[in-house]
Amino acid sequence: MADSMHAYRSHTCAALTKSNVGETVRLAGWVHRVRDHGGVLFIDLRDHYGVTQVIADGDSPVFAALEKVRSEWCIRIDGNVLARDESLVNKNLPTGEIEVFIRDLEVLGTSEELPLMVFGDQEYPEETRLKYRFLDLRREQMQENMKLRSDVVMSMRKRMWDLNFREYQTPIITASSPEGARDFLVPSRLHPGKFYALPQAPQQFKQLMMVAGFDKYFQIAPCFRDEDPRADRSPTDFYQLDMEMSFVEQQDVFDTIAPVLAGVFEEFGGGRKVDAPNEWPQISYKDAALKYGTDKPDLRNPIEMQVVSEHFAGSGFAIFAKLLEQEGTQIRAIPAPTGGSRKFCDRMNKFAQQEGLPGMGYIFWRDQGEGIEAAGPLAKNIGPERTEAIRQQLGLGVGDAAFFLGGKPKSFEKVAGKARDVIGEELGLIDKDRFAFAWIVDFPIYEQDEETGKIDFEHNPFSMPQGGMDALLGDPLEVKGFQYDLACNGYELVSGAVRNHKPEIMFKAFEIAGYGEDEVRKRFGALVNAFQYGAPPHAGCAAGVDRIVMLLADQQNIREVVMFPMNQRAEDLMMNAPSDPTSDQLMELGLRVIPQD
Repeated sequence: MADSMHAYRSHTCAALTKSNVGETVRLAGWVHRVRDHGGVLFIDLRDHYGVTQVIADGDSPVFAALEKVRSEWCIRIDGNVLARDESLVNKNLPTGEIEVFIRDLEVLGTSEELPLMVFGDQEYPEETRLKYRFLDLRREQMQENMKLRSDVVMSMRKRMWDLNFREYQTPIITASSPEGARDFLVPSRLHPGKFYALPQAPQQFKQLMMVAGFDKYFQIAPCFRDEDPRADRSPTDFYQLDMEMSFVEQQDVFDTIAPVLAGVFEEFGGGRKVDAPNEWPQISYKDAALKYGTDKPDLRNPIEMQVVSEHFAGSGFAIFAKLLEQEGTQIRAIPAPTGGSRKFCDRMNKFAQQEGLPGMGYIFWRDQGEGIEAAGPLAKNIGPERTEAIRQQLGLGVGDAAFFLGGKPKSFEKVAGKARDVIGEELGLIDKDRFAFAWIVDFPIYEQDEETGKIDFEHNPFSMPQGGMDALLGDPLEVKGFQYDLACNGYELVSGAVRNHKPEIMFKAFEIAGYGEDEVRKRFGALVNAFQYGAPPHAGCAAGVDRIVMLLADQQNIREVVMFPMNQRAEDLMMNAPSDPTSDQLMELGLRVIPQD
C-alpha cells in the first residue's frame, strides 16, 4: 500500500467509475448491508455521498476478519477496483460498473445491536427514531431531507443578497414581549429574580434597524415560542427567512419576496408547477373565509363556496328558514362537481356529524331520461324553482352535488373549510402537481368578544391601519390592517405587515383595545421611544423555513425536515431535555421549584 495515501480514504463511496479500474484505492464508510454468497462476501459500503460494492473471497488476506463485520460498523478498506461483469452492472448506482476487491481492513468503530435498521424502509415508532436520531439520520431519505434543507437556506440567502439585502444578526437573549405565543424565560444570575426571554421573532429588533437606517435587512432567524405542538409546527423553536425594508408599501414587499419564494420552489420543487409570482391572487381575509373557510386556502382545489341564503329564506326547509330569521346568519353552499351520488352525499353527511355538526344538507342532480332533476330530501322541501336557481348560481349540472351549512359563519366556517378539502380530495379535484400561492390581505385589526363585547386585537397590533388615524376614529370592527399572509397548498408560509411607525397612531390603536399610553410605553418602550426620532415608513415579512422545506420534501410532518426535533410533548429524547436543574444551579439563580401535585 502506498504510504502517500490518506489515512482514511482516497475516494468517497460515490466516486469510482469504470475509469478507475485497475487502481488501488482506500474507502471508508458504514457497512450498509452484508451478503454472503457461498464463500464470497458482498458488502455495500456507504458514506454521505453514495454506496460502493466491495467484495472478498478466501483469497483476501482479511477474509476471516471481514466475516465478523456487521451492519453499521464503520470501516476502512483498501483494495483493487475491478470492472463488473456486463450482466451485473447496476444502472441505478453511479458506482454500479465497478466493485472493489478488499486487500486490507481496519475497523474504525463497531456497532451494537441496532435499535433501528438504516438499510431498507422499515417504519419505526417516532419515540425510537427521535431517541436514536443519529441512526435515523443515516437513512437515505433523511440524508436527502437535510441536504435539501441546507440547499434551500443557501438559495434563500443568495437570492436575498442578489436583491441588495444584507444579513444582520439579532440578539437571542432579550426582553419578554407579547408577540402572541408564550415566551421561554431565562433566569438572570447577575440580577436575581429577574428574567430574560428568548425572542419569539426578531420583530422589534428589525424595526429598530429600519429606524437606524439600514434600509434592507434579512436573516435566517431562529424563533422561540412555548407553543402547543402540531404536525406542521415545531413546539419550541423554528427558523424563518425574516426580512424588513424601508420606504415601501405593501405591494413592494410582495414584489420583493414573491420571486424569491417562487425561485426556491422552482429550483427544488422537483418539476411541480409554480404559478408566476405576478399571478398570485390577492384575496381579502373576508373572501377567503367565505370561499374557502380558512385564511390559508389550498387553491389546488377549484371548489369555491358561495352564500345561498336567498334561496332558503321563507322556503319549505324549516331548519334553514328559521335560522335565517336570526341576526347574522347565512346559508353557504359547497359545490361538489362529480359528487352527485347518494352514496357520496351520505358519506359527507357522516363526515359533518363526526365534526360535531348535526349534518350537512345536500342536493344532487341526475337525469333519469326526463331531463335534469334535483334529488335528495332538501330538494323536495324547497321545490324545483329554488333548486334550479341554486344550480344556476353554482354552475352545476348532471352528476354534480352541493352541500349546505347554515348558522353564524364563525360556528360552521372551519368545518366548511375542512369539508371543502375532503370533497376535493375524495373526488380527485386537487391538482397534486402544483404549488398554488395566494396572498391573503385586508386582515381586520380588531375583533369583539361575543360574551363581554370587549374589543381586542385580532392580529398583529403593530400593523398600520388602512386609512391611518382617520380609520381609527370610526367603527373599530371595520378597520383593516396592511397585514398579509402568503398561503400555499393549505399552509401559511409567510406573514407580514406594513408597520405602524407613527407614535400617535400607535397609541390610538392600543387605546381602542383598552391599553393606556403608560402600558404601551412600558411593554414596547424601545419601539415607542425610537419612533419619536424620525422613523421611516417600513414593512416586511417572515417566511417559515421548516414549513417550506416540508412542502418541497413532500412530507406531512415538520419533524422530517428538522435535524434534531423535539417530540409532540416538547421533549428532546436524545439529549433528555428538559431536565431537572441541580440544587447548586437553583441556589445560584435564587430560584425555588414549586412541586406540582
